[in-house]
Amino acid sequence: MLKAGREMVWPIPSKLARWMIPALVCRDSFGCCPLFSGLTNSSLAQIHRKSSFPNKTNSAQVEGIPVEFPPSIKNNPVLRPEASNDSEDLARECTKFKVENVSKAKDGMDSFVAMKERFLSFKKHKFLKESEHFQTLAQVQAPKFMVIACADSRVCPSNILGFQPGEALMVRNVANLVPPFEYGTSETNAALEFAVNTLQVENILVIGHSSCAGIQTLLRMQDDGDSRLVNNSFLSFVFIHSFTESWVNNAKIAKLRTKSIAQHLSFEQQCRHCEKESINRSLLNLRTYPWIENKAKKELICLHGGYYDFSSCTFEKWSLDINGSSSFVGGRYLIKDEALWR
Repeated sequence: MLKAGREMVWPIPSKLARWMIPALVCRDSFGCCPLFSGLTNSSLAQIHRKSSFPNKTNSAQVEGIPVEFPPSIKNNPVLRPEASNDSEDLARECTKFKVENVSKAKDGMDSFVAMKERFLSFKKHKFLKESEHFQTLAQVQAPKFMVIACADSRVCPSNILGFQPGEALMVRNVANLVPPFEYGTSETNAALEFAVNTLQVENILVIGHSSCAGIQTLLRMQDDGDSRLVNNSFLSFVFIHSFTESWVNNAKIAKLRTKSIAQHLSFEQQCRHCEKESINRSLLNLRTYPWIENKAKKELICLHGGYYDFSSCTFEKWSLDINGSSSFVGGRYLIKDEALWR
């Protein structure tokens, strides 16, 4: 209820007091709350339980608006809605907040300055010199390749293989995986459908690389799955999933084959084996998509694998032999046209 008078006074319901008071009382131009730095929800809840919230209330001005507070709040030195007596300390707190973040902000701005320069260089030396080509691309695209590569920042297909705008449709995900068709919708198979059925690409190239963190995660996972059973007081027993573990589990067959074949090798060597095995498993998974399998059998599309070693700067390339390989998950594969670029 609003009280009549020269000023409007808002009573705060007890159920909302412990959440509203910090937001109302402790507000400053920097958006930080030094008065409540050591206050937790549990301590607020304890204060709320101890206070009886009688009918008699006290009010305070918050940004020009009188807000009504119970006596227990006014008498509490932590929650008292008054400015700190030591304004210099408060200023130092806020100044420290700004100084700690200014270097990060400056680094971010410097990054965008460099990015702007690269863009303007691209426009001057590429776009304007090949304006006719880019005007054509603005109307239509006809790439010959679809490339599925890892999201790793060190592995950029356009830089490594020199793809120019319009030459390849790119999809990048953790560990460059292709999930089987029956696993359902993902951004990868949505892109596959667009590339094969709409753009009519003639080649699909899956590129893996050395020191792949996604494959390392896969090999370190427990063999009984990618979830951990935990006790939760509110939800009893629930499963907690890691997004990364759930995703790389698409390459579980590659992991099992690696453990079977290369178990005597070091972890680093097992990772290298699994990195290549997962590429071939993704090539087989491509054949579980009906529109890809039909074109592959008619030799209208070719499936290729690639492996980039950025420590030695070498690139291995091969193709999947459609006639000698299985068309189902977990089947055998046969490769051909192997080459090593170094």
